[in-house]
Amino acid sequence: MTEPGPGTAETKDLPAIAERAAPAAPAAARRTSLLVTLVLGGLSAVPPLSMDMYLPALPQVTAALHSPAATVQLTLTTCLAGMALGQMVVGPMSDKWGRRRPLLAGMVIYVLATALCAVATNAEVLIAFRLLQGLAGAAGIVIARAMVRDLYDGVAMARFFSTLMLISGVAPVVAPLIGGQILRITDWRGVFVVLTAVGVALTLVVWRRLAETLPPERRHPGGLGAALRTMRDLLADRVFAGYLLVGAFAFAALFAYISASPFVVQEIYGASPQTFSLLFGLNSVGLVVLGQINGKLLVGRVRLDAVLGTGLAVVALAAAALLAMSSGVFGHVGLVPTAAGLFVLMAAMGLVLPSTNTQALLRTPHAAGSASALLGTSTFLLGSVASPLVGIAGERTAVPMALVQLSCAVLALVSFLGLCRPWQRRGESTASTSGERTRL
Repeated sequence: MTEPGPGTAETKDLPAIAERAAPAAPAAARRTSLLVTLVLGGLSAVPPLSMDMYLPALPQVTAALHSPAATVQLTLTTCLAGMALGQMVVGPMSDKWGRRRPLLAGMVIYVLATALCAVATNAEVLIAFRLLQGLAGAAGIVIARAMVRDLYDGVAMARFFSTLMLISGVAPVVAPLIGGQILRITDWRGVFVVLTAVGVALTLVVWRRLAETLPPERRHPGGLGAALRTMRDLLADRVFAGYLLVGAFAFAALFAYISASPFVVQEIYGASPQTFSLLFGLNSVGLVVLGQINGKLLVGRVRLDAVLGTGLAVVALAAAALLAMSSGVFGHVGLVPTAAGLFVLMAAMGLVLPSTNTQALLRTPHAAGSASALLGTSTFLLGSVASPLVGIAGERTAVPMALVQLSCAVLALVSFLGLCRPWQRRGESTASTSGERTRL
């Protein structure tokens, strides 16, 4: 029997129906929960590993390749854009052929592209290889999220996303620290050598231990046309589109921090690569801790939309404070107040990102791969736009970073209120949350 599309009347109340009808987790998911969590956490760590381990080396790459900072920042932008575009291809492929085959193919290409980055001779070549790295690395991102949808539903899915954030959140904590230490004994090329080794190890684990989660009877036989129609129907769902935009704008604010912070901390405030790595790791710890508070204490007790709205408000307030500090409203401020504002902004993402993914995927049990592709593509595309914007005024001011963050936070709030309209589904959400908490 064919599932109704998200634009039809049958799916208008899909999140509430799914939460009331679904068990806390399928039996298969419970039996393999530890293995699935570890492997999916590793796959979700591919983007922060590819980005964050490389961040302390950005000033060094600028000098070594004799390129301006804006050009070197394009190595982040192209990798991010590749991850966005790759998800549009891999997501529908995984709905048609299952999760394992597209995932393994993507991981093998990711390993090869990362190795090529280590031998790039100029910024243009590095940009090209980073694009290929992003295109291939997209497989791990989109399929990990689709596998979560295959195995979990309702509040259990929200809790799993928070748990996944604990594992994948170790990557942004550890990656800059590793990157900073690598730069003590070698140059920026060594960062890509380590990333290649990580990719090889993860590919072997996926090949040997990760089982297929999408049985043949649940796969979509259609080709490109069917995939495009499915995505069109998903985007026609106003609420799904709203959560998609909320997640995309929130991630753009996060990526504005990721791409600008090496220059803000090291060039403006004169900190060392190791100090930057420690601050970046501390901010990532804040994100992980808030994510765990969300999953362990809030989910099942507080409506997901209430958590999401609170997180968005905190992000907006932190971005406004950063803009005020960087533009001189409070006079000259040092590194500590700026670092505190960045910590609050990053930590609040632990409330925003799991809730956004859960609410969007609850509406799409029939096309998790395509829905995951749309969610991932939108976030990475907006993130790739945010990256060059933060460097347009040079390396000596943090105003562009803060301005981009505040603009994205406001747009996320507008999307949440204007499209998701959480007050219209409050009664359903409360009832389904109570029922799910009783089962769990």
